[in-house]
Amino acid sequence: MSYLSKVRESNPLIHNITNIVVAGFTANGLLALGASPFMADASEEVADIAAMSAAVVLNIGTLNDAAIRSMLLAGQSANQHGVPLVLDPVGAGATAFRTEVTHRLVSELKITALRGNVAEVAHVIGESWSIKGVDAGAGEGDVPLLAVRAARKLGCAVIITGKEDIITDGSTTYVAGNGHSILTQVTGTGCLLSAVLGAFLAVSGGAWLEAATEALSFYGVAAEIAAERTAGQGPGSFQIEFLNQLALVTPEQYQARSRVSQLH
Repeated sequence: MSYLSKVRESNPLIHNITNIVVAGFTANGLLALGASPFMADASEEVADIAAMSAAVVLNIGTLNDAAIRSMLLAGQSANQHGVPLVLDPVGAGATAFRTEVTHRLVSELKITALRGNVAEVAHVIGESWSIKGVDAGAGEGDVPLLAVRAARKLGCAVIITGKEDIITDGSTTYVAGNGHSILTQVTGTGCLLSAVLGAFLAVSGGAWLEAATEALSFYGVAAEIAAERTAGQGPGSFQIEFLNQLALVTPEQYQARSRVSQLH
């Protein structure tokens, strides 16, 4: 059975501590997929919510002291209860504050999967790569090798998203080639992807790499179909159709369109 089918059958509870820009889109995307979003960030309850969740997703898009405290509490609870933990280091490297917070999270928590663009992942492990705001800037380097170094250093699955997505656990590396450039014209599509990744990990039974690879490829397939159906209509129409396709893409459609290859 595909992980997509498992998500839709089990309706996993996904606890998101995310940024104010994307909370609604993330919740709607998870609902469309078949998961159950919980968007709570009060420090008084996040540990309890994390303990009852099937996955916890931490997104540092809009940081403040209260959010950092809640992320640490939720992450610690997830670790204590064996709940997979996803970190999206939005804008790591853009400011010293973001970089310091990200380093604290990866040092104090056991992360299951780290998902970011190449610049963010590089800065998480103390390497340099140009960055513009929360987007990766121009840079030269071996992206798969960077992902492998990050996975080995952090002891978790690492996903670097871009024109092609790199998914690795430090020993086995996959490339997912699905997706569409219009995703970059809708704010929050990367953040939603991290939440979708959490939903797939929630039903993975510990097969983190395989579930993550399917999550990335499925997400790209949904984007491709949505782009085809709204060609020429602009990003607003695409955004709505993309939510539709997260709900409508079947495992058979996914398998027929998935473009995944193994690097090593």
